[in-house]
Amino acid sequence: MIIEPLAEFLDNKPLFYDEIDYERMPRIYQKIRAKLPHAKIIHLVGTNGKGTTGRFLATALFHKGFSVGHYTSPHILKFNERIWKNRADVNDKELEIAHKKLYKLLEKKDRDALSYFEYTTLLAIAVFSDCDYIVLEAGLGGEHDATAVFDKELTLFTPIDFDHQAFLGDSIKSIATTKLNVMSKKAIVGLQKYEEVYSIAKDIAAKKGTELSFVKDLDSENIEKIEMIADKFELTSYFKDNLALAVSALLSLGFNYNTGDFMDARLFGRLSKVASNIYLDVGHNALAAHAIADYFAGKKVTLIYNTYKDKDFKSILTILKPIINSVEIIDVDEQRIVNKDILLSTLKELSIPSKDYGSIDEDTDYLVFGSFSVAETFLKGYVG
Repeated sequence: MIIEPLAEFLDNKPLFYDEIDYERMPRIYQKIRAKLPHAKIIHLVGTNGKGTTGRFLATALFHKGFSVGHYTSPHILKFNERIWKNRADVNDKELEIAHKKLYKLLEKKDRDALSYFEYTTLLAIAVFSDCDYIVLEAGLGGEHDATAVFDKELTLFTPIDFDHQAFLGDSIKSIATTKLNVMSKKAIVGLQKYEEVYSIAKDIAAKKGTELSFVKDLDSENIEKIEMIADKFELTSYFKDNLALAVSALLSLGFNYNTGDFMDARLFGRLSKVASNIYLDVGHNALAAHAIADYFAGKKVTLIYNTYKDKDFKSILTILKPIINSVEIIDVDEQRIVNKDILLSTLKELSIPSKDYGSIDEDTDYLVFGSFSVAETFLKGYVG
C-alpha cells in the first residue's frame, strides 16, 4: 500500500463545505472504533473560549502527572498546533506515524470521504493513543460535530453566542440547543451572556439524565482562588472566565489545584503580544469583539483587519469602534474573504478612517484581529 504523506493527503481535502453529511463521521468511526481506543475524553463545546479553556485544563492535568492530549482548531501557522501533547505541539514524525496507522485502518472510500476536520479529529485520537486524558475541542457545531462520536467523561460548555448561523440557526435557542444536545453523563456550563442558555441546558440535562453543574455556582473559596491565579498570570476578564471553567472541570474530576498547575498555559493567538505595540487575537465574532473592547477600554489602537463575508462585520466593527483610531485592511488570499469595496463602504458608513495595511509604525499601538487567516497573513509578513 502506498501511503501519501499527511500534508499531501490533507491538501486534497477541502477545508470548508457548503453542506455537511452528519452521518458520515459516526458511520466511519463505528467501523474502526475497536481498533482506535482512546483515553478519558473531556469534550469542549461553545462559541468562544474553547482553546484557552482547553489549554488551561490540559496543562493542569499534565502538572498532576498525567499524559494529556489537547486537540484544538484551526491552526495559525502550522498544522501541528492543532495536536498538543504533554506541553508541546506534536512533531512531524509523530504525525506521520499516526497518519500511517489511521490510513491503514480506513477503507479507501472512507479515507476519501472524510472531510479535513473529520480526518484530523481521528488523527488526533491516534496520536493520543497512549494518553490518560484527552481534551477534545469541537469545531463549529455540537451534537453533529465530528468530535461528538466519542464516549466522553465530561462535557464543558464555554460561552454560547451567535456564529456560524448558516449551520446552527439564527437564534440563541437553536444555536444553544444544537451545542448543548451533545452533553454527556456529566456536564458543566460556563458563564453565559444569555440566561436562556442555562434553562435550555437544564431541560436537556433532565431528558438525558446528565449530572449538570454551573460555573456561576462556584463557592466563594474557589472564586477567591481563581481571582488570585488570574492576578498572578495577569489574565483578562474573559481568560479568567475560561480559567474558572477549567477549574470546575478539575474539581468535577476529583482534583484539587494550585497556581503552578496553570504555568505556561496561555494559548498563542488569544490576545497575544507579538511586540511591545502589537496585540494579536484570532477572534472573529461579536462575542470576541466585546471581550477585546472591554480589554482596551479607555485606550485607542489601530486595527489591522479583514473578515470573512459570512461574518456580521458591521456589528463587530461597531462594537470595536470606541477603541479604534483607524483600520488598516490587510490583504488575505482566501476566497471566503469579504469583497474589499463592501468592507470599505461599511467602514465609511461607521465613520471609521481606513487605508491599506503597509507596515508597522513603532510609535503606534496595533491590534491584529478578524480571523485565523488574518493572524496567519500578518505573522507571515511581519518582521519584528
